[in-house]
Amino acid sequence: MSTQAPHPTLLIPGPIEFDDAVLNSMGHYAESHTAPGFVKTFGETLTLVRKLFQSSNPAAQPFVVSGSGTLGWDMVASNLIERGENALVLHTGYFADSFAACLETYGANATQLKAPIGDRPSLEQIEQALKEKTYKLLTITHVDTSTGVLSDVKGVTELVRRVSPETLVVVDGVCSVGCEEIAFDAWDIDVVLTASQKAIGCPPGLSIVMTSPRAVDRFRNRKTPPASYYASMANWMPVMQNYENFKPSYFATPSTQLVHALHTTLTQITSRPLSERFAAHTQASDSVKAAVAELGLSQLAPKPENQAHGMTAIYLPEGLLPTDVLPLLLKRGVIFAAGLHKEIATKYIRFGHMGVSVTDPNRNHINSAIASLKEAFSEAKQAKGL
Repeated sequence: MSTQAPHPTLLIPGPIEFDDAVLNSMGHYAESHTAPGFVKTFGETLTLVRKLFQSSNPAAQPFVVSGSGTLGWDMVASNLIERGENALVLHTGYFADSFAACLETYGANATQLKAPIGDRPSLEQIEQALKEKTYKLLTITHVDTSTGVLSDVKGVTELVRRVSPETLVVVDGVCSVGCEEIAFDAWDIDVVLTASQKAIGCPPGLSIVMTSPRAVDRFRNRKTPPASYYASMANWMPVMQNYENFKPSYFATPSTQLVHALHTTLTQITSRPLSERFAAHTQASDSVKAAVAELGLSQLAPKPENQAHGMTAIYLPEGLLPTDVLPLLLKRGVIFAAGLHKEIATKYIRFGHMGVSVTDPNRNHINSAIASLKEAFSEAKQAKGL
């Protein structure tokens, strides 16, 4: 059992509940970011990032930079594509809109390939788009946190390599890394960006980016300088390389306590086969989705192959709003999230089931939350006379 102070169980699609050892790591005493102890911790953390992404290619480059997952978009948009070049954004929800806006902020031309809410663009549609225009990069939101839609990263990457091999494949894995299978080398992905606070199980504040040799070459062969200073790979790459080789380096001060916490959680995650972690999330997801069906409710993503394993977006019955249900869940000690997709935000809620809430059997978070969900729906419907 956790030794943390009593609190409602946080079951939103991130931030998530944390392991005690991870939070204890945040209490590390003050130290210099160039001191031998921290340099060793940071260097080991970068190597653990490689294991997390299942990458053994020494020419691939991990980055761990203070910032939110959104910083990963800036690193892509300011380093891997230049003003006036084309990007194809596969749209499965709110976060594709945001990634496209980020790309356009730096002068790229972002074309969105949109699917209906709850669905994803088909491989045939993607192939047609790639044949119509030359794209420097293609972005995929592996799991869109606004809809719970899971994208087929492996299938899309295989398609891009066949149809447009020079196009970089960029994966927004903020809501997927740590709970969905992702094999960086085997799938031949170019970039995966994520953040510390979701299935990785670390407090918010770190942007984590993995880049392929192809992406590194793209950056090094830019015709113009990087379009950002803080997000510039020119500034961060030598720092990351030095730390991984246990040499002190400096561009901007890292979040030392957060890096200790990340080191702890990545050590835990990689100490067991990743396949076991993915299987545990699939099992928990199946339980949640079975409960949703038992309640007679539907998901935003109706097709099983499109459904994420770390969260579930649940349509509310006609006549109920998130404000009718969420307070009743809180009364039972559980926090879910309201809808986020701007077109249907008042019609659904989101249940996050990832990280320690899934992997620690002593916590019983998922089963308790399912029971609370059933009770809350019953009470809400009764109150509304439904």
